[in-house]
Amino acid sequence: MATIGKNMQKAIGEQVNAELYSAYLYLAMAGDFETKNLPGMASWMRVQWQEEIGHAMKFLHFVHERGGHVNLAAIEAPPAEWDSPLAAFEAAYGHEQKVTARIYDLVNLATKEKDLASLNFLQWYVNEQVEEEAQTDRIVKTLRLAAKAPGAMLMLDHHLGQRKSGS
Repeated sequence: MATIGKNMQKAIGEQVNAELYSAYLYLAMAGDFETKNLPGMASWMRVQWQEEIGHAMKFLHFVHERGGHVNLAAIEAPPAEWDSPLAAFEAAYGHEQKVTARIYDLVNLATKEKDLASLNFLQWYVNEQVEEEAQTDRIVKTLRLAAKAPGAMLMLDHHLGQRKSGS
């Protein structure tokens, strides 16, 4: 297999940073939910944190397999709290939309560079982002329905707490 090109290596290195920021963001959300006594939502966010770490590691491994190197950069600090569960999940949804745009930019770069190995690798992330956006959008819509019903909020918190790694 051909070694990874410099442009692709740099862009994937930036994506590693973005994935690690995502992990930080979800860990911050988990902490905020713990503070607000919403352990199910906190647990859901910790699972999301683990997923994002996994995504960053897949990118790193891919670059290394292709003879490249990723220069790690500082990770921006995320916000520490949100006004409500709805605000947090709306922020998560918006963030996932930004991640999708970044993945599409990587696909476009791989296409421009005629890097078929990267195109093939990135297809998993394209599919993953469809799932990520759909999942957070469903939660946002459910939270909007539950906005004036504390019992529904508690039921949703319990339901989200059932999520396990890999689901």
